[in-house]
Amino acid sequence: MAIVKDSIEIKTTPEKIFDGLIKVFSSQEYYKKWHKEHVKCQWLKGKPFEEGSILYVEEYIHGELHKMKILCTKLEPNRKIEYRLLFPMSIICPKGLFIVEPKGESCIFTATLTFRFGGLFSKFAKGKVEAMKNHMREEGENLKKLLEK
Repeated sequence: MAIVKDSIEIKTTPEKIFDGLIKVFSSQEYYKKWHKEHVKCQWLKGKPFEEGSILYVEEYIHGELHKMKILCTKLEPNRKIEYRLLFPMSIICPKGLFIVEPKGESCIFTATLTFRFGGLFSKFAKGKVEAMKNHMREEGENLKKLLEK
């Protein structure tokens, strides 16, 4: 397995980060503001980030449109969201995670994706892995801008 992770410090509370995540995943307008390559998001089942809820998203990564269904598997309010990507994306990337860790007057927000095939995937899909890392970094920076303004 290969892990792609990005962390950023955001000067706000864990509650505001969670509220911000719910806002960007519950509104086409805010989803697109979060990242220029985001196209669409829609909750297919349940409420935002409740265990068992399913989110559908479309976004461009490495110039390719990716259509993904995401199952929320575990929620610790204001701390952690664990999710699983559903078939067919689960073949390559089975799970992801958002973590919020308080740090004084701010928080560290970390996004993590786990990819199958480890080194083999990284070797043959190097451009895609770098594009994913860049996309995640930009999402963190944009979330910081949205929440700190």
